[in-house]
Parts: sequence; structure tokens; C-alpha cells
Amino acid sequence: MSSPVLGLPIIIVSALLFIGLERRLPYDRNQALIRDGFWIDLVGYGVIQSYLLGLVIAQLIQSIDTLTGWSHQRALSSWPLGWQCLFFFVIHDLYIYAFHRLQHANKYLWRIHEAHHSGQAVDWLSGTRSHALEILINQSVEFAPIILLGAAPEVAVFKGVIDAVWGMYIHSNIAVRPSALDYVINGPTMHRTHHSRAFRGTGTNFATKLAIWDWLFGTAHPPQQKPAAYGLADQEHFPNGFVAQQLYAFRTFERS
Repeated sequence: MSSPVLGLPIIIVSALLFIGLERRLPYDRNQALIRDGFWIDLVGYGVIQSYLLGLVIAQLIQSIDTLTGWSHQRALSSWPLGWQCLFFFVIHDLYIYAFHRLQHANKYLWRIHEAHHSGQAVDWLSGTRSHALEILINQSVEFAPIILLGAAPEVAVFKGVIDAVWGMYIHSNIAVRPSALDYVINGPTMHRTHHSRAFRGTGTNFATKLAIWDWLFGTAHPPQQKPAAYGLADQEHFPNGFVAQQLYAFRTFERS
């Protein structure tokens, strides 16, 4: 079975595993499986948006390649597959940390990130909730270099699967005990703190996969207690519908 065909079953099995672990070892025991916003996250963000943006991003990368011909140079094709995967994993994870941190600090970029923080429950599905523009930017930055630098096709599959599985993991409602690995690998405890409604300043714990970025750049904040609530500070103004949530990012700024 080819790598692309294997990717979807791995993601589905991982989702079922996280659902089972959330029921067996819950971090928040009162959190429901079918919580508010579940179907919007699953169907709107997870299926429809992911599919349509996948087509758009693929076409965008193909257009860039047609204009430049960069993929024909096959700059990284001589690298062993493992090194290619590691290179793109680390470089993209550092980018995501930096861009994520900037989104929290910049009022314009926050507009396309606040949808991700709008969920009032955090679970295995919460990672799908991201504004279309945020996904367009991040996944274009992620996959364009893989294609344009002539990496092996398996690298794109690896990145897509690891993004999906790790995204489910760090948002999962699973009680994970603190350990020394928290200094290297990001997990749900640190990331659920990031989603707390009561974060300080522009936030903490911006890392996605490698926790080392937060520790290196001084943004790590180990939780002292469970978050009392998740979501936005002005949660009551955030709309409920999928289309309305997309359009909400383009509302006018209030004059100070």
C-alpha cells in the first residue's frame, strides 16, 4: 500500500484512539464527547474546509512551480528520506512557533487566529477549528518548500499525517502526567493552558510539536492549576455558524 493511501487510515485510527483515551483518562471529567461546536468542527472545518483548501493550496504551489521551475532543480532529492523529513519537520515547527506567537501579538493576524481559540471546550477535534486564511498561509508555507525543493513525495505525506495526529494529541482531553519530555515534546497539558481564557498578556505556550521553542525563547508556562474556562475574552460576541465565523475576522476595528 502506498504512503498516500496509508495516511488517511492512520489519521482515522489515531482519532478513534484519542476518543477512547479521552473517555478512559479524561483531563476534564465533565467534558462531553459531542460538545457545543462539535459538528461545525468536524464537518465545516475538518472536512469541507480542509478539502477545499487542499485543492486551492495544491493549485497555488503548482502555479508557483510553473512560473519558476524550482522543483526541477531537485535541490534536496539527494538527501536520505529520513533527513528530508527531519529537516522539514524542524524548520516548519520553528516557523509555526514564530508565526503563532506573532498572531497573538498583532491585532490583524489575531483576527485570523481567534477562531481557533473560540472553542469553549478543548478536545481531540479542536485543532481543526482554524480560519481559512490561517490555514492557507500556514499550509502553503509548509508544503510549498517540500514540493519546490524537490523533496520525496513521502515527505508531504509524513508532514500531513504528523500534523493531523499531533494536532489531535495536543488538544486532546487526556490527563498526561508531567515529565522531563515536556521540555522537548509538546503535549496536551501545556497546550490546553495556552487555550485558557485567562492567559496573561499575549499568551504563553505557543509551541506545536517541539516544546523546546517555548523554553528557548521564554514563553513556556507550566500550568499551576487546571484552566477554569476556555475560549475568548469576548466570547459572547463570537458567532456560532461556520460561515459567520469566517466572516467575523473581517469586521471593522473599533476606534480607540
